[in-house]
Amino acid sequence: MPDLPNIHAISVLVLTLIALFLFSREKIQLETSSLVVLVILTIGFELFPFEQNETSLNPVSFFYGFGHEALIAVCALMIVGQGIVRTGALDAVGRWLAQLWLLAPRFTFLITLLLAGLLSAFVNNTPVVVLLLPILIGVSIRVGSSASSILMPMGLATLVGGMATTIGTSTNLLVVSVAADLGLERFNMFDFFLPAIIAASAGIFFLWLVAPKILPERTTMLADTSPRIFSASLAIPEGSYADGKPLSELMERTDNQMHVKRIVRGESVLMPLPDITVHFGDTLHLQDTPKALKEYEKLLEAELFSGGKAVDDDHPLQAEDQQLAEMIVTQGSALVNRTLNQVNFVDRYQLVTIALHKAGTKRQLLKADIANVRLQVGDILLVQGAREKLASMKREGDMLVLDATTDLPTTKKAGLALVIMGAVIALAAIGVLPIAISATLGALAMLLSGVIAWRDVSNALSTPVILIVVVSLALGLALTKTGATIYLADVYLYLTAGMTPKMILSGLILLMAVLTNIVSNNAAAVIGTPIAISIAEGLNLPPEAFVLAVLFGANMSYATPMAYKTNLLVMNAGNYTFGDFLRVGIPLTVIMWLVLSWLLPVSYTHLTLPTKTV
Repeated sequence: MPDLPNIHAISVLVLTLIALFLFSREKIQLETSSLVVLVILTIGFELFPFEQNETSLNPVSFFYGFGHEALIAVCALMIVGQGIVRTGALDAVGRWLAQLWLLAPRFTFLITLLLAGLLSAFVNNTPVVVLLLPILIGVSIRVGSSASSILMPMGLATLVGGMATTIGTSTNLLVVSVAADLGLERFNMFDFFLPAIIAASAGIFFLWLVAPKILPERTTMLADTSPRIFSASLAIPEGSYADGKPLSELMERTDNQMHVKRIVRGESVLMPLPDITVHFGDTLHLQDTPKALKEYEKLLEAELFSGGKAVDDDHPLQAEDQQLAEMIVTQGSALVNRTLNQVNFVDRYQLVTIALHKAGTKRQLLKADIANVRLQVGDILLVQGAREKLASMKREGDMLVLDATTDLPTTKKAGLALVIMGAVIALAAIGVLPIAISATLGALAMLLSGVIAWRDVSNALSTPVILIVVVSLALGLALTKTGATIYLADVYLYLTAGMTPKMILSGLILLMAVLTNIVSNNAAAVIGTPIAISIAEGLNLPPEAFVLAVLFGANMSYATPMAYKTNLLVMNAGNYTFGDFLRVGIPLTVIMWLVLSWLLPVSYTHLTLPTKTV
């Protein structure tokens, strides 16, 4: 067993374990965990300076991640991607898919998976999922099939395709940048495209042919598309319980569940203030479920009317121009970490919330419980409102509207957004500009051309992603400078002693794949990259294949819903369980692991030949 490293290296290793534990806790916000770890790291090295073998470590250098080119590229690509989303630049593709799906569903499903993977190789997979989720749910509603057999395969296809280029995911950018910082020649955009696309093809075919068959049928909240909230009025008869009572007392009698929109008295419309007294002849205008409305009618001894007629078997409640929609809270939404009451959701959007599914759980909260629940990314609301209100909500982009009855928003800037994105990719691909510079130039072009505004920029940027990247880079620096990565590499080589380099490489892929499904994929990638290089140096082999082992393994966020943010979006949209992800994600991980374990040594045929270290 290798000798223990210095006390600083041991301390950093312990802190890394603590960080990985914190990153996996759902009850602790990722940005909070990241900041805690960063502060501990900087204070620790400030109080206990590190100097060894003419190597020192300035604690201020742990903040260099905020200006690291990988983070700049990630943020700039988020902004450019927001321009694609805001303009509906890819919606023409979506409409074409929706039409084709009705003609040849099985063939179109394959086309959808391939397209999802291909787009994700160049665009962050979140806007791709945001584009395809409403289309697939709308198609499933129209044909009367379950959306659960196609949503998860689509979401995982974006992860499979995202590993094909250096800009496909933030994980790829980080691995490539960290490896370059450590002295390796920088990977170009398509340097690992071939092995990635071969492995992705195997994964896509599994998602197309096998995954739908092993996924159980799940009923989404939108399976019943009939309205559930109705507008009605309660006429107050003479001598009824409500006659002569203040509105506050009537509210108490309904356990404060009744919400009066307005009170009509003769020709006057009164505000529903608590101290106003209700009299014979008044009409209370409400909006609620049929069961609740009938209960209020009984409790207040009133008469229920809808459309000017008394509600009975011959004249049921009416809900004209009302539609149901599922809405997912997405990154950058005004609802993240806030409650519906705090954002005045009803007044702001003119929508009624019927139910809530919390991200990562099977718990469903009903109407009475929702208003004061703090919302997180991935939470899904079942709402009802007028068609124009739902369309307006979709245009604002504050939430992802999963309802195919509303038109997909497009603007005259959509073509320009695509041109800018294409230019960003092309400039980086042919080597004219590094991706950090080309993406920043693209973000500026989006702003100057009016494709997006600064409000969209703030919505595009993700605080958790920024902080996890910064703290991961800081931990990676500390591990490298203190010699902890060399120690971990020695331990790994000790445990795999007697194995061939190909088996050691395969084991590294599997180790990263397991780690990325438990903690942040970015953290796993940044911490794993210097370790991979140290392993290669210990074997006296070129490090490129080992770096790619980390890159591919860290992208295999398939087996748990919390492994990647789009998994949570898909989980709630398809009403999946944790076990559903295991059922599909584990076989997919095994397929990708086996294919890549064969492909990487084949791609790097010199892997088994001793050579000079880099």
